[in-house]
Amino acid sequence: MKHSRGWGPLLGLVVLSLTWGYSWVAAKEGLGFAGPLHFAAQRSVLGGLALLALLPLTGRPWRWQFPKETLVIGLVQVSGFMLFQTWALVTGGPGKTAVLIFTMPIWTLLLSGLVLRESVKGAQWIAAGLTLAGLIFIIEPWEMHTSLISKCLGLMAALCWAIGTLLVKRLRQRHVLDLLNLTAWQMALGAIPLVCAALLIPERAMHWTWTYGGILAFMALGSTALCWWLWLYILDRVPAWEASLSVLGTPVVAILSSRWMTGESFHRSEVGGIFLIGSGLAFLAFIGWLNSRRAGRFSPESGRAE
Repeated sequence: MKHSRGWGPLLGLVVLSLTWGYSWVAAKEGLGFAGPLHFAAQRSVLGGLALLALLPLTGRPWRWQFPKETLVIGLVQVSGFMLFQTWALVTGGPGKTAVLIFTMPIWTLLLSGLVLRESVKGAQWIAAGLTLAGLIFIIEPWEMHTSLISKCLGLMAALCWAIGTLLVKRLRQRHVLDLLNLTAWQMALGAIPLVCAALLIPERAMHWTWTYGGILAFMALGSTALCWWLWLYILDRVPAWEASLSVLGTPVVAILSSRWMTGESFHRSEVGGIFLIGSGLAFLAFIGWLNSRRAGRFSPESGRAE
């Protein structure tokens, strides 16, 4: 695929990082009006409807591609991710939860051997080691009085996201598919178990206000529909390693906005852990840049270096 340059992808990355980053604070505020199951279900339903409505607006067909695979991806990447992410935010701070969940690229790397038969190579182990060391400092297993359950739930959400990412990648290796169509249908299908759980499991009464309506609208239209469309727009125009830089910006925005809006504090060990995780993700992006440069120096058509 030929990647185009310009201000569009850069502006998209900025909007994506700011919107996704602040969405963690908005989600935390939304939980003050509804229980985690109801909030996760409503976000997913509205987000799925918004993405389905986006299909005809972008000239894409409604047709449901690869039903079986889409259902499995929806159960993992939407049902599982939304449930664990929202549950983690009940007792966990938005900034810390965002950092834990955005370790997803490292789990994708480590799990790729099981799903894609791709082993971790060379310098990738350094990125993985830095990130895993950072996780130890954030989770603080030696401080059992901390919100250990919330941190474990955040890691479960990251694992669901990573597994879903690998399943999408494997599906793309085998078939030609439209990513926005897949995203819309997996969101719609993944919302069904969340709706069932919200209807069957008792939770505290919801408190409907204009503020809560605004939060839901932001999460569905902004954080879900707009940001997923921006993500696909960026992937179509810049190399994957460059697009992954948005992963670095999002938790930074989440930490700063959480500190400003909710007064979330961080211990020294947690700050060190955040630094190590950020270093690991940055190093992983750097490896992707190096591989992209090496691939660009060789022309398969001519069989010689360019």
